[in-house]
Amino acid sequence: MRAAVMQGLHKPLAIETIDDPTPGEGDVVVKVGRCGICGSDLHMTEDAAYGQTAGSILGHEFAGEVVALGKGVEGLRTGDLVSVIPLKSCGQCHACRTGAVQWCEAFGLQGGGYAEYALTRPNQCVRLPASASLADGAIVEPLAVALHGVALSGMTIGDKVLVLGAGPIGLAVAFWARRFGAGRVVVQDLAEWQLERAMQMGAHDFVVDAADPVGSAERALGGKADVVFECVGVPGLIAQGVEQVRNGGTIVLLGLCTRPDTFNSFAMLSKQVKLVTSAFFTRQEYEAALDALDRGAVEPRLLVTDTIALDATPDVFESLRQRSHQCKVLIDPFG
Repeated sequence: MRAAVMQGLHKPLAIETIDDPTPGEGDVVVKVGRCGICGSDLHMTEDAAYGQTAGSILGHEFAGEVVALGKGVEGLRTGDLVSVIPLKSCGQCHACRTGAVQWCEAFGLQGGGYAEYALTRPNQCVRLPASASLADGAIVEPLAVALHGVALSGMTIGDKVLVLGAGPIGLAVAFWARRFGAGRVVVQDLAEWQLERAMQMGAHDFVVDAADPVGSAERALGGKADVVFECVGVPGLIAQGVEQVRNGGTIVLLGLCTRPDTFNSFAMLSKQVKLVTSAFFTRQEYEAALDALDRGAVEPRLLVTDTIALDATPDVFESLRQRSHQCKVLIDPFG
């Protein structure tokens, strides 16, 4: 099969021909139909903390067709269209049985979507409903990540919500916050690339103001935020969020930051701010995100700005290191 393969840290991906995956006992082979390029994939090629090396095949937001089953696999048939939960787990422990697969001792991140075929496990496969496309199946993961953050936030109906960052996760947070009854949703970013998309996905306002980010957000919200979602993952945004949230409010960290950050703990303590971290999602949230698409939610589909062939992946991947009009790019390995 053909795949876009890592050549090492700080090096472009390369298209290579490698062996097709062969299912062992309990394995499933999926013919990849669509795979999203995630911002964390970019980080994985730049930061050794993620553990990816030369030879790795990235891609954890994918959906496709089941084409081969290993011995002992039940509940799936060849030809099934599935969205793959990219959280490896044993499927048997208490965490797995309750849907909190991210806490399984066998946890690992499922990659392999930047290829024509990928090997996974049956407990990670969620059948696509008839109404859902392969593209829908590829955007379930970022929708579930955002849903998990909103669920943990304690947001209530009528709350003022500030979203820092207009990437796919930030826009998906705006979608869920509005869907769950936020009184005011404001997205704040450094550029206006995603202004129209943010408004279509549920934001009431979009703020770009490098000179006065705190004041401009407060004016757009009509006061301090009840909940601030940090969806970028760069140093300094926790401290900014502390300024932007109300006394007793909540800051939710969704952005992946592998660099040290500093903030004034006294400023946070004096406002009795709750700092919440959000890791991945539960299986129930993954299924709920897919169900929202099945029930006709069209806004999340606006995340997809381009679909590319596998051959174009290395060049497009490099281009995404710079902010642009692109939001979520999908790879069609057979396109």
